[in-house]
Amino acid sequence: MAANGPRKQLGLDTNVLFGLADGKDFVHAFREAFQAAGYALRFSPTVLQELVTAELEADPRERQLATTALSKVVGWQIRPFDLTSIEQAITEQLARKLLLARLLPPEEFNDALILAESSVAEIPLLVTADQHLLNMDEDALLLLFNAADLLPVRAAHPRRLLRALG
Repeated sequence: MAANGPRKQLGLDTNVLFGLADGKDFVHAFREAFQAAGYALRFSPTVLQELVTAELEADPRERQLATTALSKVVGWQIRPFDLTSIEQAITEQLARKLLLARLLPPEEFNDALILAESSVAEIPLLVTADQHLLNMDEDALLLLFNAADLLPVRAAHPRRLLRALG
């Protein structure tokens, strides 16, 4: 759908971009290894919105991380993807279903949106350090994606993916 491009793509959660901005070695090692293996690293409209909001409204530390992330994504060769208005409506519906199914706590609507956006953009893995996403019931999640006739998306920690890449 929206994120047409290389077949090997990974979606990045906001906390991964914050990790890069904070100079965390394992996050940079993840980025470099997967880009060297031919993966395109992408981030969703909600991640972009979270970065912009943090840059304007967060505490000074988070504001600095957001500013750094936004200024360096091009140099890191990480690109955002966009969604059409119809795709945005689909992601909002799916996000609400994720919350109704109690796969995520009610206050984690943005996490649900990021997961749904990745699905609509046909990006099968969302790289995150967020425990809410990492600890979801994968069977229930798969059934929900299948019922919506959308690509299932798994959440994975960058350290785990780095180990799996070898």
